[in-house]
Amino acid sequence: MHEERDRKPNWKSNKPYKKKDDPSLIYGIRAVIEAIQAGRTLNKVMVQQGIQGDLFKELKDLLKENDEVYQIVPIQKLNKLTQNNHQGVVAYASPITYQKLEDIIPEIFEKGETPLIFILDRITDVRNVGAIARSAECNNVHAIVIPARGNAQINADAVKTSAGALNKIAVCKELNLKDSILLLKQSGVKVVACTEKTENLLPTTDLTGPIAIIMGSEEDGVSKEYMKMCDDFVKIPMYGTIESLNVSVSASIVMYEINRQRA
Repeated sequence: MHEERDRKPNWKSNKPYKKKDDPSLIYGIRAVIEAIQAGRTLNKVMVQQGIQGDLFKELKDLLKENDEVYQIVPIQKLNKLTQNNHQGVVAYASPITYQKLEDIIPEIFEKGETPLIFILDRITDVRNVGAIARSAECNNVHAIVIPARGNAQINADAVKTSAGALNKIAVCKELNLKDSILLLKQSGVKVVACTEKTENLLPTTDLTGPIAIIMGSEEDGVSKEYMKMCDDFVKIPMYGTIESLNVSVSASIVMYEINRQRA
């Protein structure tokens, strides 16, 4: 009996715990260079502060050539992301391939369709981005535009929340939203901000022509610099005591109204 009791399994292990790397993680200068050369789209690139050398210069030139931004971080941050030899560079690969807005707009007109674009300004919750994409795919939206900085990037959680819609709808990651807005205006697309700072109600505003809607953050709304560039403004009628809607819900309402008017 005593012998049997002594044979209890040992649940403790002397092996140190090793954190599993994120499958989208790419580490090492050469590995990141090869990923870019292979055409993989990167969501984020982090570079160790003070890193130098010919190989890093090659990477830096390649990032600039491909309009990829990178963030300077302390080595401790990189060490937390992976225990492997990262050589001072860690990147996250995007689960989708981004497209260029300048290519999409002519294609829409060539098909004889009326452009419908949604621009996301500082939407930081990936679940909101995913939910907006899901509604967009169901409501004839041609493309979603997100900034390279200050916005939730497209990751596995966003794709999951979108129910796969992010693999079907065009997503454009732009370095400068000002340039994107200017491009849309020059292409004959009316740029409209969805904002509470207007008296123009959504149902009574003409949204039947080529249009791009800017959805801002739930905290601050659309950035002032983009508001100044807009051709018009709309707000969703509110009848309750709560001051604002979730941004993904707001986007869905706007999409539905545009399709209602166009029908």
